[in-house]
Amino acid sequence: MTIRDAQQQVDQWIKTVGVRYFSELTNMAILTEEVGELARIMARTYGDQSFKESDKNKNMADEMADVLWVLICLANQTGVDLTDALQKNFEKKNIRDAERHQNNEKLK
Repeated sequence: MTIRDAQQQVDQWIKTVGVRYFSELTNMAILTEEVGELARIMARTYGDQSFKESDKNKNMADEMADVLWVLICLANQTGVDLTDALQKNFEKKNIRDAERHQNNEKLK
């Protein structure tokens, strides 16, 4: 599945199963919540926090997919083509960071 395909499939799902998009502000709040859930799993899996019983069945991949889903919803609602945006972002990073990371002593 391409990013463009994902945007189209999410839009189709929203319009058929989901009835309609939530408002952009609601989706922004949901995105924040989903990132928080992912952060909690990351902190318990790779950090120093231990798992609570209620967190043990959480799936990191599913939480990442939830983050992506809501991000795609926001992109669809605001007219952002994520494929184009990501390509432009790569171009920006290639120009800005062409030598920056290679010359960073902390990364060696």
